[in-house]
Amino acid sequence: MYGILKGMRVVEAASFVAGPSCGLHLLQMGAEVIRIDPLEGGLDAHRWPLAPNGASLYWEGLNKGKKSVALNLKTPEGRELAQELVAAPGAEGGLFVTNQPADGFFSHAALSRRRADLVTVRVMGWADGRAAVDYTVNCAVGVPDQTGPVDAGPVNHVLPAWDLLTGAYAAFALVSAERQRFLTGAGMEIRAPLGEMAMATLGHLGQVAEVALSGHDRERTGNVLYGAFGRDFETADGRRVMAVALTSRQWTALVAALRLGAPVAALEQEAGVSFAADEGARYRWHARLCALVEPAVRALTFSELSARFEAVGVLFGPYRSLAVAMAEDPGFSSADGLFEEVTHPGGGRYPTPGAAARIPGARRGAAPRAPRLGEHTAEVLAGLLGLNAREIDRLNLHGIAGTGTAHAGTPSPA
Repeated sequence: MYGILKGMRVVEAASFVAGPSCGLHLLQMGAEVIRIDPLEGGLDAHRWPLAPNGASLYWEGLNKGKKSVALNLKTPEGRELAQELVAAPGAEGGLFVTNQPADGFFSHAALSRRRADLVTVRVMGWADGRAAVDYTVNCAVGVPDQTGPVDAGPVNHVLPAWDLLTGAYAAFALVSAERQRFLTGAGMEIRAPLGEMAMATLGHLGQVAEVALSGHDRERTGNVLYGAFGRDFETADGRRVMAVALTSRQWTALVAALRLGAPVAALEQEAGVSFAADEGARYRWHARLCALVEPAVRALTFSELSARFEAVGVLFGPYRSLAVAMAEDPGFSSADGLFEEVTHPGGGRYPTPGAAARIPGARRGAAPRAPRLGEHTAEVLAGLLGLNAREIDRLNLHGIAGTGTAHAGTPSPA
């Protein structure tokens, strides 16, 4: 948690990864983020992984530090309250993040009638309004056909890359629109579709141009790094490492560490290339180069190989499970500052990350816990909308608002 965006108030009505991660990025830079949650919890309130008591660790992770207001959005009064929260007054409010449909009660047109300078960032599946999630977008743009073993069918990845990129882009878009509002006083809606994020990214990386100019898709290469030198190799004691050489210095270091100068020079003479000068040549000849590197790595234990690689600056990383990484890497410990042991409403106490950024000279604030579902309903309705205790009690009694007595993943009683 940093204080860069202190004072900014963002209202979030979103489920799954992209929208909530947008709000999380803003919160970790200091913004106040108020979630509008359905009384029974959103579509992702029970999503795996789960704590032993059934609380969603996924929900806790994406919503830590946010304020949760639980409303019955199936009722006209619940929807009215939600709209009032989005459009609540205040120079640094009127900022809304959602993945709700563009034409519903959270439409920008309906909300901006209540507040003309409203900024809405709307995460979508496809730009035309069709529903999509990361995994359906990913297969539709061809990435699984490039992933996995050479002789395999399409392989899905486990990291929701388009969700995460879209969430980060949405945070950037909101801050950009807020700056424009500061200069002009005008609000706006920015739509951030996962599908266009994926297509644009493939364009930025040259892959769209590659297919357009060549007329064919990129070949699947397994764990071989496309366009340069990189692959996984096994050591004498059965550990695997990923060794990569993108630059001339990295390649020279790899050759020196494995003492392959003579055979690599012979191959260069045969091929008529300089592998140090041409990273593309390293890729074109990767099969022959890997045939030299593989036995050299296999002759060394992991500790021997690591010592050699580190001595000359080879770019490499060990393959390890998350459990092993958490045990071995100090970055996962509270001593490093990114993670802290935090007890969450679901009852679990576990390492919880703060902001990923490091700002020299600034202290990264403590990692916050996740809210209980509806924990801040009374506080926010009173503070932003001016409702008194009697009015809030009536909303609770009639099932319009939730009181926040349950942890995430369990419906909050009315």
